[in-house]
Formats: sequence, structure tokens, C-alpha cells
Amino acid sequence: MAEVTLENVVKRYGDTTAVHGVSLDIAHNEFVVLVGPSGCGKSTTLRMIAGLEEISDGTIRIGDRIVNGLPPRARNISMVFQSYALYPHMNVRDNLGFGLKIAGLSKDEIARRVNEAAEILGLDMLMDRLPAHLSGGQRQRVAMGRAIVRNPDVFLFDEPLSNLDAKLRGQMRVEIKKLHQRVGTTIIYVTHDQVEAMTLADRIVIMRDGRVEQVGTPAEVFETPVNTFVAGFIGSPPMNQLPATVVGAAARLADGVTIPLPADIAPRLKDGQNVTLGFRPDGFSPAGHGMLTDAATVTIARDILIAEPLGNESILTVELGGKDVQGKMLNPRVLRSGERVDFLLDLSHLHVFDGESGRNLGV
Repeated sequence: MAEVTLENVVKRYGDTTAVHGVSLDIAHNEFVVLVGPSGCGKSTTLRMIAGLEEISDGTIRIGDRIVNGLPPRARNISMVFQSYALYPHMNVRDNLGFGLKIAGLSKDEIARRVNEAAEILGLDMLMDRLPAHLSGGQRQRVAMGRAIVRNPDVFLFDEPLSNLDAKLRGQMRVEIKKLHQRVGTTIIYVTHDQVEAMTLADRIVIMRDGRVEQVGTPAEVFETPVNTFVAGFIGSPPMNQLPATVVGAAARLADGVTIPLPADIAPRLKDGQNVTLGFRPDGFSPAGHGMLTDAATVTIARDILIAEPLGNESILTVELGGKDVQGKMLNPRVLRSGERVDFLLDLSHLHVFDGESGRNLGV
């Protein structure tokens, strides 16, 4: 079994703390993605799991072993980096098998593992090519294959798709998901791209400033973000967030628009309290052009600032509460800048965050 456990793991560089007491339990065969903005500590955390960074405090377990003092080669992990790090003078076959050759495996065992990895990743027809004659996606598959042949307990991916264009990134996401389903090994994956996180992960770990903000399934972090940071980071387009002031059972925006508060939250708030209202573009749509349920809605008339047609939907930008907010229009019609439109706001998916701490008051 290849569970990975982090207990209060800390990383310091002199007087600077890069990772503040991270604790995680990652199950055998689970696909966990660490995501967050640059400098949040996600890659440092991954490198501590790999043994490439020494931990300053805490404990890391892989399976039933504490690996704090073990070198990378003794942890039975394989790591795939942003750079492919292929040997340019070796063909695909030799790149895949080189590490096994150094480890002293027999020629027959090396050939078996290399052929198996090549079949999994569709490299069969490329085995005699040099890296210079491969596309970026093919090189990344070779880098993944070199990790597979080691039969590791854990795969570690550090932003492996960052060098690829958008189309190739989409294709490689599918390849990585298929790899996990076929090989069935624990995967810990680092990215700054929340789309990668949402499409690949069994669970997402959202980090900021060296701390874990939230851990949950893609659905959980999307539907019930614990604070305004997670709400703004997860989702494309991101959640709209508007400062407001509590007035009775409603919240008044800066432009005077009032929005009813959820019945389970309103009694806990005080008149004059500062809050932030959050709602996703999917829940703010022109009447007759949305995916709104039978739940309660409020109608808000707004002038269109920008309409971005995307085929069967459009992203609409309007001003509300003194800020630009985005809504989604399904089966769109042509809209002109300045045109007045009645929007329906789905109150069943309205989030209320504390105005000071940013904490979601409904979680």
C-alpha cells in the first residue's frame, strides 16, 4: 500500500518559512492535486515528499515508513518534471530503460518493463527516435514512461504540462488520467492551473502562502469554498464577489441594490455588518437564457458592458455594486453594448463571506 501522510510538515529557509505545518492524508491509488498561485509552497511540499528538499520539522510517511531521512532513491517514488530531462543522444527505448540499466536489472526485465510502458503510453512506433525528432507531447510521454518503468509506489508530477500549448495540455490531461486508471498508483500532482486541478483530481489541496486553505473533491471546493480566496481561485470565470452591508434580512451593495440573504445565515448577522456576497456566473443569467433552478431568484436590470460569444453560450459583463461582474447566457442572442437586460440571480447558490476574515459563513 502506498499511502502518503504529512504531519505538520514545515520548511524554513533561514528566517523565512515557506511551508507552515502542512498535514495531509493521501490514500493508496488516490490522485491528489496541489494547486495555488506561484510561491504558495506547493512545489516545495512536493520536493519534500520526494526527498529533494530536507524538511525543517514534521513527519512524512510513505506506506508504513517514515522517510524524513531517506534519500530520493530509497523512497520508491518517480518524479516527472516540467522539463523533460531526456538524454538527447539516446533514442526513446534507451531513455526509457537507462535508469533500470543503472539499477542492474537484467536485459529481459528491462525489455519487459520498457515495452509495457511504451504500450500504455502509445510509444510503440517511436522507440527508435531521438528526442529531437519528437513533439513536446511525445517527449512528455517518454518522461512519464521513464517514471512508469520503475514501478514506483508514488508518482510525483511537478507542473509537467507547463511547456505545452493549450491543445497539447488538454490531450496530455487525458493521457495522465488514463495512466492513473490503468496503473492504479498514488499520484501527487502540482499545478498552478485550476482547470488541470479540477479535471484530474480525486481531491484538490488549495494552498496559499505555505498553508493549506481547503482540501476537498473538485465539486466540494467549487460548490462550497471555505473563504473568498478559494472562491476566487477555483472556477473559470471566477466567482463574482461584491462587498455589501447587512440591512435586516438583506445585504445592500455599494450602488444601493439590495439582495435577500439566505434564510439560514441572515439571523446570525447584525445590521451594519460588512459581508462579501459571492455568486458564480452560472447563477447570474438573463431571464430565459440560464440554467437556474426553481429556487428563489431576484431580478436585477443591468446594462451590458461586454458580451463575449462562445458558441452556445456567452459571457456577459455588467456593473453591479460598483464592480464588474460576469454572468452566463445560454443559447445567446446578439447583444449590444449598453443594452438593458433583466438578470436573474439564483439565491440558492448565493454565498455570504465575512467581510473581515473572508470566511464562508455558510460552511
